[in-house]
Amino acid sequence: MKIGPTCAPNDAVALCEALNPARVPGRLTFITRMGAANVRHLLPSILRSVTAAGHPVVWCCDPMHGNTFTSTTGRKTRDFNVIIDEIAGFFAAHRDVGTWPGGVHVELTGDDVTECLGGAEEVGDLDLDDRYETMCDPRLNGRQSLDLAFHVAELLRKG
Repeated sequence: MKIGPTCAPNDAVALCEALNPARVPGRLTFITRMGAANVRHLLPSILRSVTAAGHPVVWCCDPMHGNTFTSTTGRKTRDFNVIIDEIAGFFAAHRDVGTWPGGVHVELTGDDVTECLGGAEEVGDLDLDDRYETMCDPRLNGRQSLDLAFHVAELLRKG
């Protein structure tokens, strides 16, 4: 189940009750799409409410969809640093509440595309047209994907 910034804590509990009333571990996954600007202040109360109600939810972060925008050149894109910020906020919320961050969902490719801004190669607005190949959602390129993996590994190491 995907939940975004308009999902109130009691709504999340109601979804748990409807979708997994027997509280079967592993049956229900909440994919959070809060956006980097919202995750740190909205997610903790949802985590607390669901946990207090005794629901064994698997928590997954989707930092891509809540952070999509149109560039100045008219391309649908995402910013690598904002994606990393939402993931860091997701991990921080779980650490603060004492719950487990169960996964991260990203769109990526090993190809050398220019669909998302930023990263070590500093893809900019004017670079998007160079190798913008997606027909739908902008993907992290190979280098950005590796950088993201190292960031996530560091967040896991911190606990």
